[in-house]
This record gives sequence, structure tokens and C-alpha cells, in this order.
Amino acid sequence: MKSTHTLAAWSLAAVLAGLAPQTLAGDGHDHGEAPATTAGPALPRFTAVSELFELVGVVNGKNVTVYLDHFADNSPVKDAKVDLELDGKAVALTPHADGEFGATLEETLKPGVVSVTATVIAGQDADLLAGELDLHETAAEAHEEVAELDIKPYAIGAGAGGLVLGLIGWIVLRKGNSRNRSTGGAA
Repeated sequence: MKSTHTLAAWSLAAVLAGLAPQTLAGDGHDHGEAPATTAGPALPRFTAVSELFELVGVVNGKNVTVYLDHFADNSPVKDAKVDLELDGKAVALTPHADGEFGATLEETLKPGVVSVTATVIAGQDADLLAGELDLHETAAEAHEEVAELDIKPYAIGAGAGGLVLGLIGWIVLRKGNSRNRSTGGAA
């Protein structure tokens, strides 16, 4: 009989622990809302590297952004002039900041492999960089969005299961107490 009371008490404790209010962070202690996750293809990129420079380009529709760094320490190249060619067509780059350039293409690049050539002149250093940009059809790049795990159904099921266990424990305790009263046992 003692084990029945122990089981019922533990069941009731489990239910009460599950129903305890959630601890909430106080003012200034929360970290705000979680950042939104993004799903989908990344923007197309190209790289071209030499012993002196590293060039990275990002294509977003008709916009091209180019970043130029020193290969040795990855610092932006100051006061550089970059002549860029995509598939043999000159692209006029405008400097935005140290090591950052931008351009707007006349038309969107067609899918396939695009050759990239950049001539860099920075102070006494000059170099020719070459690379490729691999563009795919948008339909071929369609990605399924990663479904976030929805824990609400699990939480409801766990709460309902805990409630059932607590109810069973309570019934067992009540039956045990009624047996003790009916037998009239004296201590």
C-alpha cells in the first residue's frame, strides 16, 4: 500500500512540475526576438585570387558588388582601380569604399558559366585576376524551405499525458484513503 501512495505522490508531483509557470526574463535580460531564418538560394558569387589580391564578386540581378582585399592580411585595398570583364564585356565599376566597388549591368547575366577577368592597379602593385561565375536557372535552384519544428502539438500531448497521470495518482490516493477508513484500523 505504501508503494501505491509513493507512486501517486510522484505522479502528482510530476503533474504539478509540468504545470509550473515558465520563468520569464526580466527587463533588460531578454535578447529580443530570435532573428528570422532565411531560406532560399544564396546570391551567385565569383572569386579571383593571386599572390597579391583576393577579389570576391556578388551578383544580385543586374547589380554587381566587388570586394578587393590584400591576399596576405585580408585588409581592404585602398585607392585601387579595378577593370572588370564578364564574358569579355567591360563592366564599369564605381568605388564605394576602400576595397568595395559596384556596377549595374545593362542586362541580367544568362545562366551558364561566365568568365571573370579583373585588372587591379593599387599603388605600385598591378595584377590580373581570373575566375568564373557559375549561374544556374532559377527553377533548378528552387529549394524547399526548411520547416521549423512545431513543438506545440507535443507540448499539448505532454500536458494532457501529465494531467492523466496526475488524475490516476489522485484516484489511487483516494481509494487508498477510503480503504483505510473503512477497515477502521487503529494506530
